[in-house]
Parts: sequence; C-alpha cells; structure tokens
Amino acid sequence: MEKNKTVEEYLSKHTEYAAELTKLREILNSTELVETVKWGIPTYTINGKNVVGIGAFKSYTGLWFFNGSFLSDPKGILINAQEGKTRGMRQMRFENLEAIDEEVVRAYALEAIENQKQGKEIKPEKKPLVIPDELKEVLSQDAKLSEQFDSLTPGKQKEYAEYIADAKRADTKQKRLEKITPMILAGVGLNDKYKK
Repeated sequence: MEKNKTVEEYLSKHTEYAAELTKLREILNSTELVETVKWGIPTYTINGKNVVGIGAFKSYTGLWFFNGSFLSDPKGILINAQEGKTRGMRQMRFENLEAIDEEVVRAYALEAIENQKQGKEIKPEKKPLVIPDELKEVLSQDAKLSEQFDSLTPGKQKEYAEYIADAKRADTKQKRLEKITPMILAGVGLNDKYKK
C-alpha cells in the first residue's frame, strides 16, 4: 500500500470523488483542526490528538471520527463500520456531493473537537498475557530462556505468545518455537527488525 505524503497527493489519487473530498476538506479546515496525513490518509487533529479523517471508498466518501462514540449523533447518521472490533470510531458516509450537509458536518466536527479538548477518549483494553501451552513447556525446560523471556517488555512477550498461539498446526507451532528461541535469548522482540 502506497502511503501519501500530502493531502493533495491523496486527493489526486481519488479523482472520482474529488468534489466530495474537497468539500469535506474545506469544512474541516474551516474549524480549528490541524490538517495532516497519517497512514497516508488526510487526518485532522487538535492538540496533537486525532479527531477526524476523510477518505474515499468504493461506493462512498466518508468521515470517520476517532472517538465518535462520544458524539450525541442527533441525526442518527453515524455508523460503526466494524461492529465488535471498534469501540470508539464512527463513520459518516456520503454517496454523492449533494448528500454532504455542510452545517451537519461542521456541527459534528465541532462537537468532536470539544470532546477531544475535554479528554474524552476510549482507552484501549489491556488484555492479559496468555502464554500458550507450547511456549510454557519450552520455557519450563530452559531456565535461561525463561529468565530472558521474563526480562522482555510485556509488549514483546505478547508478540511471542500471539505468534505461537496463532499457528493452527502443531508442526507450525514447533517451527515457530525453534525460530523464536534464539531471538528471546538475544533479548529482541519478534518485530524489532521492522521498527526504526
């Protein structure tokens, strides 16, 4: 996936929705939100916190409010696009330019700004670390490996635990255990090579 570096670059790749995206951008830029690009997508922030983003999809353009679950939604137009996965994010969708009501979009954006200023945000749920039986067994058989695993950050421990748990077949779990053992002994995380 190619990441856009500017809003203009993003807009140039979605010419089929140029008018809709431009109008949404103008409405958001008429507020105190700061326009930026995150994940290659136009994102609008206040005090460095994500408030709303704009995007083009196959059959609509939309806004997504990062903490949209706090919006009063008097028009009943917000959608949770990933029910059961996202707790806070809500979308507002537009199939054409005429569907964009400038007053409504601005009102929702202003409420989202105020909510962010008040510190309303959904904190990610912290899931307890669940070490799969296969990894527990390997750790119990090697004191040095167990000690090194315990010295890793909780995030790195979770990466390794999920890596083993996500394997469906026993032989895949075994191959993964063989791969991660020297990494754990070296004190590195599973995904460290991808981090800058």
